[in-house]
Amino acid sequence: MLFRARGISRGCATGRLLVSPAPISFLSGVNPETGTVVERGHPLEGQSIAGTVLAFGHGKGSTVGSYVLYALKRNGKAPAAIINTRADPIIAVGAIIGDIPMVDQPEIALDRLKPGTLVRVNGTEGIVEYEGDLLPGPSA
Repeated sequence: MLFRARGISRGCATGRLLVSPAPISFLSGVNPETGTVVERGHPLEGQSIAGTVLAFGHGKGSTVGSYVLYALKRNGKAPAAIINTRADPIIAVGAIIGDIPMVDQPEIALDRLKPGTLVRVNGTEGIVEYEGDLLPGPSA
């Protein structure tokens, strides 16, 4: 299944989908050395974002989060791509400087996407290829 989104950071990448129902803070919320979510109480606490297509509503926290995304990329622990409901400047800048493909405003609500599904994000064209069934619910 193909669906459209708004391209934020150019490039294409494929990975298994990791969906967060909560915003993510990259500064102090994700370990830049391991790619593990370390924020206490976060729904993804203890999980690695490395190599995933990371889908979450939006970021939160300090502007330094952009540089944490860049550090994740340099350490080989960044997500392969990012899908946001609504991109904020912190995440967008981090994706751009880290050369991580990113889209936002997808035609399909993130809570309809099944974690673990193989996904290809084309940030240049604003297209997401989703190789699975959607979860029940309304579309975006």
